Amino acid sequence: MTPEDQYRICVDGLSDFAAGIGATDVVLGLSGGIDSSLVACMCVDTFGADHVHGYMLPGPYSSEHSLVDAQELGRNLGLHVERVSIVEPYEAFAHVLGPHCAADCASFTGLAAENTQARCRMVVLMALSNAHGWMMVNTGNKSEAMMGYSTLYGDTAGAYAPIGGLYKTDVFAVCRWLNESAARKGMTPPIPENVLVKPPSAELAPGQKDEDTLGSYAELDRILIDHVERGMDASALIAAGYDAEEVRRITGRVSSYEFKRALEPDFPSIPYV
Repeated sequence: MTPEDQYRICVDGLSDFAAGIGATDVVLGLSGGIDSSLVACMCVDTFGADHVHGYMLPGPYSSEHSLVDAQELGRNLGLHVERVSIVEPYEAFAHVLGPHCAADCASFTGLAAENTQARCRMVVLMALSNAHGWMMVNTGNKSEAMMGYSTLYGDTAGAYAPIGGLYKTDVFAVCRWLNESAARKGMTPPIPENVLVKPPSAELAPGQKDEDTLGSYAELDRILIDHVERGMDASALIAAGYDAEEVRRITGRVSSYEFKRALEPDFPSIPYV
């Protein structure tokens, strides 16, 4: 299946879902990352730029280049992009929760702190959804869903996940196709080049990079596709030549995080077999 085919399936799925619930406008967070950039493109194709409401939601560890990338994406797509900082809400949670979550009763760090940032963003987007009647769109991909690399009631929230059926390497491929297609038509490529080349990061901690936790997306996705889409168990994967330790790590996480996936929004089915 080509990147164009995958893109069309995702857009058609989003369009059908929105029509089914009568949604005419959507809201989504624009992080300056590749996932939200692609979802924004899909939303514009589905609803038109005037009906897509993008919000930058910088936190304590957000980089300036991510905000610049999100703004450039917005200009390329003709979106009105607004900024709502989550720093103050997050600091309020950290002040209240620090004594209960940290051994020294002073600091608020680690997974609890990271997930609280994601949940602050969800609160903002859901408030906007409720206030204006906009459908909240999820920006998660299948690689991270399979690995449990998401925050319940944070970045797992939303009514529909247009790229929830795409693995991360396919997200990159679809983005490159989208830009090349626009260039061939003499149009401005919608996705900034920096989005395509910078290391993916949730920016929830200083210097954090997704692949430091997940491993190489290229290798991860090969194993996930063989395991999840083609039904190969750990023994079969190892017999096929994959590293045994890596196979056990990945298949173990896929199994242990099934409960998270049960709470994620619907997404289009992408054929991989």
